[in-house]
Amino acid sequence: MKILAIGATGTIGGAVADALAARHEVVRASRRGPVRVDMADAASIDALFTQVGEVDAVVCCAASGGLTPLDAPSDTDFWNGLDGKLIGQVNLVRRALTHVRAGGSVTLTSGRFAEPIPGSSLGYLVNAGLEAFVHAAATEMPRSVRLNAVSPGWVRETLLSLGMDPAPGTPVTEVANVFMEAVEGTAHGRTLTVGTS
Repeated sequence: MKILAIGATGTIGGAVADALAARHEVVRASRRGPVRVDMADAASIDALFTQVGEVDAVVCCAASGGLTPLDAPSDTDFWNGLDGKLIGQVNLVRRALTHVRAGGSVTLTSGRFAEPIPGSSLGYLVNAGLEAFVHAAATEMPRSVRLNAVSPGWVRETLLSLGMDPAPGTPVTEVANVFMEAVEGTAHGRTLTVGTS
C-alpha cells in the first residue's frame, strides 16, 4: 500500500511511519522536510494531496498543543488547539475523500488523560469532538474507505523527554502497533484505545 503519514517527524508519527514502512510505501509529511503540511491551514492540506496524489491510506499523527488554561491570555490562544488538531483533522478527512483509493483507510489521532487536570478542558473537548466526528462520519465514507481514530494516552518516550516519570506511559512501539491495526485491519468508525483496542 501507499500510505501518507502526517506528523512523521514526531515521537508517535516517526514510530508509526517506521512500522508501516516495513511492509508498505510510506510518504512522510510534516511541517518541515520535503513533503510539508500545516494541519491548521486547509490550503496546505490541499497542496499536500496535489503533491502526493492517490494513496491507499492516510495516517495523521500530527501533534497538538499542550495544556491550555481556561483563562488563557486570549481567545485565539485558547482556541488554537481546535484549528490544528480538531478542525485540521476534519479538513484532512474531507479532502482525503477524493484521494484515498477504494477500500483504503484514514486514521486520525485523538487522545486522553488519566483524569481531568487543570488545563485539560480544551484537550477533552478536542478529543471528544474528534471521536464523535469519526463515529458519525464513518457512515458517510465513500467506496468502502474506513475511518478510525487512535487514542494513545501518555507515551513513555514523551514522558522521558519532558523529564517526567515514564512508568504510566506506553512504549511508542506499542502505540505504533495500534496504528498498524487501524490501517491493516477491518475496524471502521471506532476509537482504538492503546492498551484496550
